[in-house]
Amino acid sequence: MNNLILFYLGSHPDHQGRYLSEIFEQDDIWLEVTHDYIQWLFPTKEFSRVTPNAPTITKEIENEFLNDELLRDHLKASLFRLLSFYSLEYSKDKIIKSSNWNERKNNWFTQDTHNNLRITRIIKSLNSLGLGNLAQLFYNCLLELQESEKDYGIGSNTIEYWKQAIGKIN
Repeated sequence: MNNLILFYLGSHPDHQGRYLSEIFEQDDIWLEVTHDYIQWLFPTKEFSRVTPNAPTITKEIENEFLNDELLRDHLKASLFRLLSFYSLEYSKDKIIKSSNWNERKNNWFTQDTHNNLRITRIIKSLNSLGLGNLAQLFYNCLLELQESEKDYGIGSNTIEYWKQAIGKIN
């Protein structure tokens, strides 16, 4: 069985010996400064220059996720952990700001950072692995924040990447 599938089932570590559950338990500082876990939580079809040994989505992996509810549930848990990191949360079929939004938004929202690349990856991964509905909710939330928050600092190029990731190419 594929290493990514085993990782997502919780029976196999990533390339650094970390299990999925251990990554979920890391604090936000660790998530911010560690750069090689995101490719395991949210694999895409593209090769990663940052983590060359990171898994990529093959047709086999895509089919496994599409046909296995447990894999999708663990992918959803990965999303919810990263939403928390971004001071967002899933609530009643929406993604909204968390109670600590004002304390944490400067980490990614008021300027272009590597976290915007992570968000692009998250959207692409969710779309490819059977959670396109959550990718769309995340994208909708980002657009709402762009409109409603006066200290929005994410560049227009980033928004274009997010549009492409969700499949809204002009």
